[in-house]
Amino acid sequence: MPIGAWTGSLIFDIGSRVTGGSAGLARGSFWLIAIGLAGALAAALLGFLDLIAIPLGTRAARTAVLHMSLVLLVTAAYAGNLLWRHAEVAAGKVPLGPLALSAASMAVLGAGGYLGGKLVFRYGVRVAEESDRADGYQLPASGRAAEPRPPAAAERGRAPRPR
Repeated sequence: MPIGAWTGSLIFDIGSRVTGGSAGLARGSFWLIAIGLAGALAAALLGFLDLIAIPLGTRAARTAVLHMSLVLLVTAAYAGNLLWRHAEVAAGKVPLGPLALSAASMAVLGAGGYLGGKLVFRYGVRVAEESDRADGYQLPASGRAAEPRPPAAAERGRAPRPR
């Protein structure tokens, strides 16, 4: 939900500038950022529960920590953006500063979203049995990186079972 709300807010930001200063679009963008923040806080709580279930030292854990770091950075940027534009929301056009911050935040959010997808679709975090997540959950042997291999379910010719 945060990705959708924040994407919508950027579209409203651009729209407020293209239309010559629509205060309705600027207010809509403000509220979409607020909705995205509420969704991000809920997602962060659930994501933290997923994170603590991943064995340390694995590829999945490293990916999860990077994903968490990026999305927390983006959430903080949007919280700052909301405060920045709070006084200026009635002015019409969204100022270039908050617009630029939204655009930069979306770029970082794209990277964080990609890593979240990798956690789910490649490593099967919270959607597959641990035996089916072999390549992301192997601990490196004596300091060497684990050799990548397809998930166990694919080797047996069946799809992983969702939980």
